[in-house]
Amino acid sequence: MRLALVLALLASPLSAADFPLADGAEIVKAISGNTVKGSMEVGGPYTEFYDRDGTIRGKDYTGRWRVEGDTMCFAYGADPETCWNVSLSDAQVTWVSNGTAEGAGTILAGNPNRY
Repeated sequence: MRLALVLALLASPLSAADFPLADGAEIVKAISGNTVKGSMEVGGPYTEFYDRDGTIRGKDYTGRWRVEGDTMCFAYGADPETCWNVSLSDAQVTWVSNGTAEGAGTILAGNPNRY
């Protein structure tokens, strides 16, 4: 069911107007110290733990995250930092860039994969 939701999100041309966007405090509260498992339009499936210290941990990689204003920013290796608006609904997160939903995921409590 979750996979069908993610695929439906990625297949339909949704815009930021279709989602209520979270503010910075809401993003930190929902994401910090938790894991998100989902899929991005570009990049495909992912599972990442967002440590409270700003470290991102995936299966075979690490990165950095931070909240800047009302966006969540990500940096991996030498790649430039990217920032996304965030829509939250219960345990669901939608990543919005330039007014378009470009990925979605489910927030899992803590670090269940022990990254």
